[in-house]
Amino acid sequence: MDGNPFPMNPTPNSDTGHVSSVWLLIFAAWLLSAISTLGALFFGEVMEVPTCSLCWYQRIFMFPLAVILPLGLFPLDLKVIRYTLPLPLLGGLLAGFHLLLIEGVIPESIQPCTKGVPCSETFVEWFGFLTIPMMSIAAFSTIAVLLFAARFRGSQ
Repeated sequence: MDGNPFPMNPTPNSDTGHVSSVWLLIFAAWLLSAISTLGALFFGEVMEVPTCSLCWYQRIFMFPLAVILPLGLFPLDLKVIRYTLPLPLLGGLLAGFHLLLIEGVIPESIQPCTKGVPCSETFVEWFGFLTIPMMSIAAFSTIAVLLFAARFRGSQ
């Protein structure tokens, strides 16, 4: 090598596959957050599904992921994991609370939706069981798993 830090044709090494797998994990987390963000906007703006307070709070945790994660991809910056990991964890807890409220496990007297759309009502139910809070839990959980995997993969 001639000392150039940016060679035109870098030689393949064992780190190339390692770095690309971390990149793909973060990319997958971003892709899922972008799809979730577009889905939330579709439900609210196109289908005009009323949005309760808990849904708004879940959006607050999801929407930044769609903006922040790609910033850590170009160029790859593993610190983006540290900055974004709390978002799916907290959003998933909130979605879990919302699901428990809908299922009646948490009494309605505790519900935070005192004005507007009630949080305990189900407006969308696909296949007889799939609700918006369930989709939210699935998205937040998958994003958290992908980010944890990228974190552990990146520390090796």
